[in-house]
Amino acid sequence: MEPEILELESFLPYRLYRLADAVSREFSRIYKDRHGLTRPEWRTLSGLGQLGTMTATELGEQSAMHKTKVSRAVAELERRRWLTRKTDENDRRVEHLALTKAGLAAYREMVPLAKAFEGELLAKLSVEERAAVVGGLAALEVALGEK
Repeated sequence: MEPEILELESFLPYRLYRLADAVSREFSRIYKDRHGLTRPEWRTLSGLGQLGTMTATELGEQSAMHKTKVSRAVAELERRRWLTRKTDENDRRVEHLALTKAGLAAYREMVPLAKAFEGELLAKLSVEERAAVVGGLAALEVALGEK
């Protein structure tokens, strides 16, 4: 009896990873061309743009990024003067991160581009397919405790 083989091309976790990576790469062209941002820098910018002041730990949790990627992204956005750090008054080990006016302007410029990208991606699907994708993702998020 031959050992069982796992066909990656039909293995759901692998397919989801490949699809997420492909979508992320495609969208990254927009913010890379526009502002020269890396994926972690974009995730940091968008997290702070959406939620406001956060710590690096909170950013890592919100964006599912490793702390070293968050740290590098924060340093680069700070170098660009798109982000500021403020030491916590009660715990000097903690820094609160916030976008500057320039960082917020870049974020606000990117929001309609991100929404347009999402719209174009979803427009490739029928109404039924869109509902199935959105519903399926929501169900998986609930099942995995992500929502």
